[in-house]
Parts: sequence; structure tokens; C-alpha cells
Amino acid sequence: MTRDRRRSTARLDNLSLRDQLRVDRLPLRVLQMMVGLTGFGFSLALLLESGLGGAPWDVLHAALAHRLGLTVGTLSISVSFVLLLVWFPLRERIGIGTIANSIWVGVSIDLGMLVLPEAQGIPAAVTMMLLGVVLNGISGGIYIGAQLGAGPRDGLMTGLGRVLDRPVGPVRIVLEVIVLVTGTVLGGPLGIGTVIYAIGLGPIIQLTLPYATIPVRTLNGRAVPAQAAQETVQGPTQSR
Repeated sequence: MTRDRRRSTARLDNLSLRDQLRVDRLPLRVLQMMVGLTGFGFSLALLLESGLGGAPWDVLHAALAHRLGLTVGTLSISVSFVLLLVWFPLRERIGIGTIANSIWVGVSIDLGMLVLPEAQGIPAAVTMMLLGVVLNGISGGIYIGAQLGAGPRDGLMTGLGRVLDRPVGPVRIVLEVIVLVTGTVLGGPLGIGTVIYAIGLGPIIQLTLPYATIPVRTLNGRAVPAQAAQETVQGPTQSR
């Protein structure tokens, strides 16, 4: 099978934690996941430091961080674990990537904001904002492609969609709007960067996934048929 053909047929599998621990090329998957999560958190810091608005969830995180005297990364981690509590009644499955996402994205945000300067002038701000959006989408695709579990916000989306018997797209939009409005009311950094992020993230992840997905070939030493995959790469468009 040619590389182009393999990319076009790459699929994402909804693996349980037990299966994740038995999947082929686990060390490579963990490495790819951590690279993706690091870039993801760093890109969110780029958006915030640009001064042109944060990602929708970070509008809320930043607002709460300012009011509580904490860092944005600390609030990101705290909110992630609150959302994981909601997973239990929704019967969502926690994976390796779920826990790693909950912790490391917040750590990476704080590290990024520690080393990145605030944008000085409009050209620098626009450059940082655009780099943040592009890096976020690529990093999201890299993280998702490792196939080690959904982030806490994605799990909330899919869980509510299943319980409410509604498509995940509209559910995600409603969640993002609620979070964004709440964060804005609390004084979070809403801006043009927030809008561009919301519009551009999905397509960038979509373009990245076929190149970043590590296919599941074996579980516990046994070959997995291609048709066993439960979701094509055209499914998820978020990674948190």
C-alpha cells in the first residue's frame, strides 16, 4: 500500500484503557502524544500572549485565574479534573491520553507563558495569534493521532451527545458558547483570535490527522482488522 493510500484510509479507534496498554508501538504513541500535548499547551500560551484573545475554554480559564490569583495552567488542570467527574455518570472511558491531557496541557500553558513575551505591536500580535492557531491544530492532530484516549472536554462532548441522543457537533457548539459567554462575562480575553481559532482549528486538525495517525495493527499481539475501526479521521476536530 502506498503512503498516499495509507494516509487516505487511516482510521481512529476508540480504544479502552486496557486495549491502550496492549496496543502496538505504545512507546512511540506515548512520545507522539506528549509532543502533541506540549505543542498544544504552548500554542494556547501563544494565543493568550498575543493579546488578541484566547481559545474559548481559555477565556474562561484566564478569567477564573485572574479572579482567584492563580495561573491559567492551574485553572486548566482544575477544570479538566472537574469535567472528568462528569464523565462517570456519562460512562465515558478514561484513557492514558485523558489523564496526560488533563495535566500536561495546563503545565505547558504555564511554561509557555513563562518564556513567551507579551506581543509588542499589532504585527507581532497577529503573528503570534496565527502561529498559535496553526500550531494548536497541528499539535491537536498529533495528539489525537497517537490514539491514546480523548481529552476531558472531548469526552464531555461525546458523552452528552450519547446521553441526549444528539449529534456531537451541535453539542460541542453549545458547550463552547456557554463556556465562552461565561468567560467573557467574568472578564476573560475575548478577541479576534478567539474567532479565528474557532473557525480555523477544525480544518487544520483535519488536514493533520491523516499524516499523524498511528494505525492500530495489533492488540495483545493479535492483528486487528481494518474494519474494526470505529471512527474515521473525519470525526474529532478537538483535542481537549
